[in-house]
Amino acid sequence: MLILPIAAMFLKAATKPPAEFWQIATSPVALATYDVTFTTSFAAALLNGVFGTLIAWVLVRYDFPLKRLFDATVDLPFALPTAVAGLTLATVYSDNGWIGSLLAPFGIKVSFTRLGVAVAMIFISLPFVVRTVQPVLQEMEKEIEEAAWSLGASQWQTFWKVILPPLFPTILTGVALGFSRAVGEYGSTVIIASNTPFKDLIAPVLIFQRLEQYDYSGATVIGIVLLAISLVMLLGINFLQNWARRYDTK
Repeated sequence: MLILPIAAMFLKAATKPPAEFWQIATSPVALATYDVTFTTSFAAALLNGVFGTLIAWVLVRYDFPLKRLFDATVDLPFALPTAVAGLTLATVYSDNGWIGSLLAPFGIKVSFTRLGVAVAMIFISLPFVVRTVQPVLQEMEKEIEEAAWSLGASQWQTFWKVILPPLFPTILTGVALGFSRAVGEYGSTVIIASNTPFKDLIAPVLIFQRLEQYDYSGATVIGIVLLAISLVMLLGINFLQNWARRYDTK
């Protein structure tokens, strides 16, 4: 089920001569979309690694009014159609929107910019970090923290030396899942971005534009490059996960 579509994509790309394949894959527009797609996805994943962990920590360690509602809201990007998410974000962050109107006096424009792409990627991938970290935090025994405090460790030292080491591989897992989701996002970004080449055009939208032009081979080439770069970056994150686990067991 998973291998056949990928194999078909490679077979389709194989119909292109190597020189033409390279020309399509390294065209200025394609290179610009790789840059926007991967740098923005990586930045969104890192931000979600921090704020997603913080949200998971608050949900596990604190009780407050409407906690269950807040907890359920975290899953909203899972249930919300991506086109609806993009329309909502574009409306809220437009110059006349609730948040956009507050940012406009400072010269910060979100909708139809690369920043809007980042906002969309953060929105749709945040739950992956929260839901990955949350159960691990729930299983952590608070007695370990209390023991560290009794030995004179500060709250920061306890977090940095006691809590974070076993939690770090899990955070990386959430970051990897969020990164993968952000790289392939189309529905929300195509609405909140202007989709202008060399500005905020991402690779999935470029693929769709090629398909609209009936350039199936060209779309396949971009898709293969996107797949290859994603695989390399995910392997790098997986290496960090394994390293963190070995470090934690020492």
